[in-house]
Amino acid sequence: MSADIEWQKSSFSGGGEQCVEVARQDEEILVRESDDPRAVTRTSRSKFAAFIQGVKAGEFDHFAQ
Repeated sequence: MSADIEWQKSSFSGGGEQCVEVARQDEEILVRESDDPRAVTRTSRSKFAAFIQGVKAGEFDHFAQ
């Protein structure tokens, strides 16, 4: 994986090492956990956009409780 990928954390993560990070590489979205950066999941931009819409709509709130 390219070293020039710019990973981004949520500002709600508090700057800790226990958070999810995302990056864009070409037409894919990459997702990883900061405490295990070698385990990367790839998805399309359209699938990630649908997931974000679900997050905004509260469809996944029960996972964080």
